[in-house]
Amino acid sequence: MNVLQCLKPETQRNLAILFFTGLLFWISITTLLPTLPAYIQDVGGTPKQVGLVMGCFAIGLLSSRTWLGKLADRRSRKLVILIGSTVAGTAPIGYIFVQFIPGLAAIRAFHGISIAAFTIGYSALAIDFAPREHRGKIIGYMNLAVPMGMSIGPALGGFLQASLGYKVLFLVCASCGILALLLGSRLRDKMNRKTVGDRLTKLIESTRSFQELTHNSALVTPAVVLFLVGSVFGTLVAFLPLYVRELDFSLNIGLFYTTIAIASFIVRLFVGEAADRYGRGVLITISLIFYIVSMVFLANADNSVTLLLAAIAEGCGAGILIPTILALISDRSYENERGRVYALCLGGFDVGIAVAGPILGLLEASLGYQGIFSLATILSAIALFIFITRSSRGLSHSIRFSLGQEKDVYAVDLPVTSGAN
Repeated sequence: MNVLQCLKPETQRNLAILFFTGLLFWISITTLLPTLPAYIQDVGGTPKQVGLVMGCFAIGLLSSRTWLGKLADRRSRKLVILIGSTVAGTAPIGYIFVQFIPGLAAIRAFHGISIAAFTIGYSALAIDFAPREHRGKIIGYMNLAVPMGMSIGPALGGFLQASLGYKVLFLVCASCGILALLLGSRLRDKMNRKTVGDRLTKLIESTRSFQELTHNSALVTPAVVLFLVGSVFGTLVAFLPLYVRELDFSLNIGLFYTTIAIASFIVRLFVGEAADRYGRGVLITISLIFYIVSMVFLANADNSVTLLLAAIAEGCGAGILIPTILALISDRSYENERGRVYALCLGGFDVGIAVAGPILGLLEASLGYQGIFSLATILSAIALFIFITRSSRGLSHSIRFSLGQEKDVYAVDLPVTSGAN
């Protein structure tokens, strides 16, 4: 924590407000993880329709990432944070009044804008305030809001649904989003008028358009890895509650997500400093191995203990991967293009979520839920293979980078490291 204490008081204040804004936002989002698939099924949805509606979340993500990334670069990180919080505070109200599948799909798509906006603004603003030499550590600390929110949200959502019903659940979800909006409005964006002018000038002079970024192998590989991980995450969100219901284990599904959050929280306490010291590559490799282990446990679950072991592995994987890959793409981008870079790479995650639910929902009848999680295991293994072989310039460089034996040759803004790199 000494790194945070060395920051200016104004920076500490902004990071604290940003952190608690993020905490409220993720509580709002994650209260629906264990409950919305069951809600869709309870109003008459089939497994295919559950996958379709849950996958529609990514439609809002995909359709808004690009312009929100540009907005974050051109105007304000704070503005897109407020947009995300506003959507998080209003979309859950729609679930109260809509109980037919097309309407739920439309609301779910609108709800997806919330994460598209918030994650771009949150990550970019945190990076703006982070010293280069401690970038991984600052990202690690700030991303603790995600597992903390996830440790509260699913458990809260499961309790509210079971004891007070769906209406109260959706109202509490909306209230957390509104509170995030109110707190986020107190943020001081690092950009002032002069900064905005300078950034616009740099954007005009920049030779890397969004289209050119999509052909940059330094960014395409992280985007592809995130696409595959997003497919795995989309599978979890859409089908895990139904899978647990089918298995009929004596396990509250909220406990699964809470276990993920606890594991993710613990590893994030150390991952930032490790990423700065030993490099991003080896940690991303380790995280993908955790994802494989998690999906193997899920595909072969025969009791509650196996499910919780899967949750621990998934939490470790996510806790390592997300802050580390954010640090990686930050190293590989300039400040004036960072919003667009986040839109591109995190867009890969969005596409994965979008395709997982509908496509795997079509396969559920023939494969069953265990077969679906076996496919998720394969997707995780492909992500690991691609990262090891394509993460740097050429196969030999990629292997060494992915094992922590070589620095990132694609970095344009490389933090100082003190370990193997």
